[in-house]
Amino acid sequence: MNPRRVTAVFLRIVAQFRRDRRTLALLFGAPIAIIALLGWVLSSSGATTSRVAIVNASGNPAGNAIVLKLTAALNGQPKVQVVDVRDSATARQMLIDNKLDLVVSVPADFSLQNRKIQLTTLGLNPAGESTVIPAIQQALIGAVVQDAGGALPTIERSTVYGSPDATQLDTLAPVVVGFFVYFFVFILTGVSFLRERMGGTLERLMATPVSRSEIVLGYSLGFGFFATLQIALVLAFVIGRLDVPALGPVPAFAIGLGVKAIGSPLIAYLIVLVLGLGAVSLGIFISTFARSEFQILQFIPIVIVPQGLLGGFFWPIDQLPGLLQPLARILPVTYAIDGLRQVMIAGADLTSPAVLLDLGVLAGIAAIFVVLATATIRREVV
Repeated sequence: MNPRRVTAVFLRIVAQFRRDRRTLALLFGAPIAIIALLGWVLSSSGATTSRVAIVNASGNPAGNAIVLKLTAALNGQPKVQVVDVRDSATARQMLIDNKLDLVVSVPADFSLQNRKIQLTTLGLNPAGESTVIPAIQQALIGAVVQDAGGALPTIERSTVYGSPDATQLDTLAPVVVGFFVYFFVFILTGVSFLRERMGGTLERLMATPVSRSEIVLGYSLGFGFFATLQIALVLAFVIGRLDVPALGPVPAFAIGLGVKAIGSPLIAYLIVLVLGLGAVSLGIFISTFARSEFQILQFIPIVIVPQGLLGGFFWPIDQLPGLLQPLARILPVTYAIDGLRQVMIAGADLTSPAVLLDLGVLAGIAAIFVVLATATIRREVV
């Protein structure tokens, strides 16, 4: 091994990076920016106030006494706002309308012998909703134990949508489908379109009477066709399940996750399809600023990672810092995750205003990036 040749290779790499200012900026700046964003979100995610209603469905004196004690206990909790609600139906509707985060109910069969308290959340985002529960459970147990002379109450969980016993796979399926489809379609489209440019195909097309808008639309449809197939395969794998029996020495196994979707899989497919078409147009637009496949990958910390942190993947949008919430509400993944949760967990259909809003925003974002890609496409090979 010749040290001089090794040194020459080393110096060549250093010189190459030194001339590529964008790579240097991403190499040193992107990790700091992402970690700072993550730290900001983590340090502020618990700063939101939980809106809680206490409802007495028993109508008896024992229930009234417990309601008074629970109200006093929760009023003493930081970051808890007790909302005055008289009946269970109103409280349930306020949960659906996102005017409450939690309903504490004294059930109809509550008595001194049957001390049972029910906690009800919406159920669309169990991971985010679970952050409300611990402090409230502690206050409830303390209030009821004091009244019962040391007897622990029974605390039951329920949800408006889905099930409180749903597995992590069931609750994360809408998030995983939306985010990873967007990620892979963006990467594959960006790299493929870049190869078209660098191989001279795009240059030759630009020399023909074909307009830039026709080129972008044609490429979008071509890449979108394969994105459609990919989305269908991903959704079929997540929702479907095929049990294969044992065959000789091969043990039994299953193909697919078998996640239960309450709503129509076709509507879920439509939401992911519109999201994927937006990722196609975004990939075409971004690829016009790259000169190599490596530079396409450099856009991941800028384009993909913030959507994972802010799009509802880990935390509800309303638990983000105030300055980040407007940014989260313009990200396509935010609307895809919300739409998929509405369909797969709540069973919403195309009559739901929330689903229609999510589809409309996703279609609008896709159209915007088609226009931007058309405006930025260049004739020369770079």
